[in-house]
Amino acid sequence: MNLTHVHLLITHLPIFGSILGGIVLAHGLWAKSNPTKMAAYILFIISSIGAGIAYLTGEAAEEAVEHIQGVAEGMIEQHEDFALISLIALIILGFSSIVGAFFILKQSSVVRNVAWVILFISLISFGLIARTGYLGGLIRHTEVDPSNINTIQGGEEEEGEDEDD
Repeated sequence: MNLTHVHLLITHLPIFGSILGGIVLAHGLWAKSNPTKMAAYILFIISSIGAGIAYLTGEAAEEAVEHIQGVAEGMIEQHEDFALISLIALIILGFSSIVGAFFILKQSSVVRNVAWVILFISLISFGLIARTGYLGGLIRHTEVDPSNINTIQGGEEEEGEDEDD
């Protein structure tokens, strides 16, 4: 296993971790359950660490694909630029989660308000990291890009496709 493989594996963690953590946190707010909020914060912290690892292994992944025919250098740069923004958002989410966990442990009166702020940050973070993942997928997965659909299908429409309309 090399750094490119690690990059491809770990990139899914911040995507799924941020949305799953958001769902768990929303449930914790609804149920007024501090242990559930704490579970969400742990998910966010793990997701933040995963985003850091994904970002650090991104350069090796770039080196592995930049010379492959059909890989657009501009797409790699776009993915890399968006990855930095996403990393910053997830670092903020991770640190906010540490603060939220601290307030839970101290049984502070601001636990609920802090949880709402963290939920908002998690939704923004998820949107950013999901977009980053999409852009990364476009680097090698042409089936993800709707403008490539004719290329994938060989430029031919299937017979009977218009008959059902």
